[in-house]
Amino acid sequence: MEPFKSHRGLIATLDHANVDTDQIIPKQFLKSIQRTGFEQNLFYDWRYLADGTPNPDFELNQERFHGASILVTRNNFGCGSSREHAVWAIRQYGFKAVIAPWQKRGSTVVPAFADIFRTNSTKNGLLTVELKESEVEEIFQMVDRYKGLEATVNLEHQRVTLHLAEEISFHFDIDPSIKGHLVQGLDEICQTLQCEDAIKAFETRHSSQRWI
Repeated sequence: MEPFKSHRGLIATLDHANVDTDQIIPKQFLKSIQRTGFEQNLFYDWRYLADGTPNPDFELNQERFHGASILVTRNNFGCGSSREHAVWAIRQYGFKAVIAPWQKRGSTVVPAFADIFRTNSTKNGLLTVELKESEVEEIFQMVDRYKGLEATVNLEHQRVTLHLAEEISFHFDIDPSIKGHLVQGLDEICQTLQCEDAIKAFETRHSSQRWI
């Protein structure tokens, strides 16, 4: 897995809340036994019209967002079924990080990301950044106002910085263990292999014993 320490890129906005995984990568594209080639079908039902031509009204089809590598969206992104293909499609399209807001409604907190989607993202090197609703709204406004706006997502310092004439920065929290895995570029297999010597020693000690 590629380490994620800091990334600067063009911002694209997706003004939708509760985006489920079937919208991210529709079910008809899950037949492949490969883990590649999903980028062309990302947000398929929104990106394309019935005749297969690009939908000019869909945000990511706008020329100003071509080549974007930071996606900013609304709360509860990645809800629905647990398909890992959703993360593969987003990564293969070119996005390195997804930013979404958490919301507090009375005593209830609406999450920025669905739990399973966030977990799948961590396993595949996609950074999910949770900001306050007001901060995400400010990013939407700045992107709308300034064409070609770029940002830096710095995982080591846990900051998102908008590159304006006067830069704006937002701090984000992240689980220390998740941060460590992403910064080092370690998926679960790599984490296990770090204990390879201890595993081999255990197997050697017990190889001659009979197990019932």
